[in-house]
Amino acid sequence: MSEKISIVSMLVMAVVSFSNFFGYNVAGISVIIGILFFFIKRMLERKTASENTLNIRTIGANLKDKSVWFWITLPLIMNILCIALATLFLPEFIDHIYGRTEIVVSANMLMLLILQLAIAALGEEIAWRGFFQKQLSKWLPIIPTLILTSILFSIGHFAAGNIAVVGYDIFFIFINSFLYGIVFYKTNNVYISAISHFIANLFAAIVLYYL
Repeated sequence: MSEKISIVSMLVMAVVSFSNFFGYNVAGISVIIGILFFFIKRMLERKTASENTLNIRTIGANLKDKSVWFWITLPLIMNILCIALATLFLPEFIDHIYGRTEIVVSANMLMLLILQLAIAALGEEIAWRGFFQKQLSKWLPIIPTLILTSILFSIGHFAAGNIAVVGYDIFFIFINSFLYGIVFYKTNNVYISAISHFIANLFAAIVLYYL
């Protein structure tokens, strides 16, 4: 029963992720679905927080591993590269990314911005890494799992625009999603991949605001 629920919910997440292609900006619902079924599955299987990859107690131990920090900071480095290249060669990207995120992120108040980005990062990581990637890895090897999860994650962030700008945006979203997946795979802790996600997004939001 639990596995059937997981399969159905994953299929729904995948379908909803494509909604932006058809003018329905509801791809974010896939995150809500992922979070919901993450906790439903946890309840049905009566697993502990540790078994469900949502464990505050192991954060300290994970962060003491220097090799993990390499992967945690890579998305930040990718965002630095992404913005630097866009500033030099594709300035339209700055307006595109601002338009894609202004609905859900407010830069008027720093504390509000930080809170919004933290909630968004944790929510997406619970849905796409803690639930979708974790379940998919039961049926596929880790590399195909990371690729498929990241494709759907990237598609869910699609926003119409110039094909070069959109392609550039989706490419870097895919790369960062893949890296968040590696962080999760290595730590089995959603909080750690959420920290990586939050750091990368906070940097990008602040830099784009000032640009």
